[in-house]
Amino acid sequence: MALARFFSLLSVITLSLFLFASNASSRSLSTPKTTVLNVASSLQQTQHILSIDPTRSSLTTTTSSSPLTLQLHSRDTLLAPHHKDYKSLVLSRLERDSSRVAGIAAKVRFSVEGVDRSDLKPVYNDETMYNPEELTTPVVSGASQGSGEYFSRIGVGTPAKEMYMVLDTGSDVNWLQCKPCSDCYEQSDPVFDPAESSTYKPLTCAGPQCASLEVSTCRSNKCLYQVSYGDGSFTVGEYATDTVTFGDSGKVNDVALGCGHDNEGLFMGAAGLLGLGGGALSMTNQINATSFSYCLVDRDSGNSSSLDFNSVKIGEGDATAPLLRNKKIDTFYYVGLSGFSVGGEKVEIPSSVFEVDAAGAGGVILDCGTAVTRLQTEAYNALRDAFVKLAKNFKNATSSISLFDTCYDFSSMSSVNVPAVAFHFTGGKSIDLPAKNYLIPIDDAGTFCFAFAPTSSELSIIGNVQQQGTRITYDLENNLIGLSANKC
Repeated sequence: MALARFFSLLSVITLSLFLFASNASSRSLSTPKTTVLNVASSLQQTQHILSIDPTRSSLTTTTSSSPLTLQLHSRDTLLAPHHKDYKSLVLSRLERDSSRVAGIAAKVRFSVEGVDRSDLKPVYNDETMYNPEELTTPVVSGASQGSGEYFSRIGVGTPAKEMYMVLDTGSDVNWLQCKPCSDCYEQSDPVFDPAESSTYKPLTCAGPQCASLEVSTCRSNKCLYQVSYGDGSFTVGEYATDTVTFGDSGKVNDVALGCGHDNEGLFMGAAGLLGLGGGALSMTNQINATSFSYCLVDRDSGNSSSLDFNSVKIGEGDATAPLLRNKKIDTFYYVGLSGFSVGGEKVEIPSSVFEVDAAGAGGVILDCGTAVTRLQTEAYNALRDAFVKLAKNFKNATSSISLFDTCYDFSSMSSVNVPAVAFHFTGGKSIDLPAKNYLIPIDDAGTFCFAFAPTSSELSIIGNVQQQGTRITYDLENNLIGLSANKC
């Protein structure tokens, strides 16, 4: 009997040790200490992106059986290369990025402070159709959203005219350049002529869509709109409806969009902008989308992916996070972020740093048009210091570069083990970032920088560098964000 009890007790101990080892292994796999950065591959892409031919045949509309699907391209695969080297390309990206972030912060600040939309009017006079010199007033340019970095090809009008449009989760108003042009920038497709579309209909000033615009006015009972961006870009024109075609996957009638006759700024190549924000005038709301998803490929790869509406569901194995709303502003998609881990260890950051306060300030948004993730200074310093502590054996670059204060010289390496970085979301789920999503090349000589930046704003932004290679699903019905690694 005693022997039997001994073996029974031994079995319990063995089983307990096995379960403990299994759980320890699971915890270790979920929060790895290091991951591999492929330096050689990243540097090879720095050369590739400068030699891409934007007219190549792969930039076509996708054919899909899903409800509504568009092919998605990065900005630099659409525009002909005009930078002397990779570093100048990166610096131009970062300059646009800083302007966009300033615009988003200002838009949120204006909403929190309750700026009256009636104070914002498109500026024009009787001698010219529009007066662009007046459009950079502090109020107008401060209430900006930004210009975006990824493109999709859609059809507008009947018969449909296909053109590239900027994809922007930080904007609501859809618009495109239209004839006749008072002032239009260069785009890769012919400028849209509303006279050639049998389904084009100008909106009257009494229409609900006109009333929903942040900046609008009337002329001859036609609704005029204006949208300004933080980098100085703007579009002004007639607000109308027309049919929008999503490749071979379907079309939607009577979509409200701006027909811009005066457009200036950094939209070079694209015909206009596809607003995917949470506001009433966004494409997602106008087509009554219950969900949408995208996967942002590496901007230096030259590859493409897809933007899907009402098709991709969040999988059981995907990381999830609450999709939160800010009662002060409906454009942006807020996400429940609880913190980070570096090298498998949680970074000590107060949870209040990532929360929206009672006034509507603060919080964390997901944005496909912002490149580099911005964090409140307290959170950024904690994350950077945790990384630097574990990266002390790396050779430091000589100085900070643009937004980045933590850079390394990997010129003598083909690959390197680096401290792992993970995002942790409220609800307990997390996602491990690939090394190339937080250590990015700044030049073609082997300088890599830690791709996060501090912000003096209370708002934090998860940018597209950290989203690359992950399918992001916005479940609008269930207020949930899904993150699926390697599903481009």
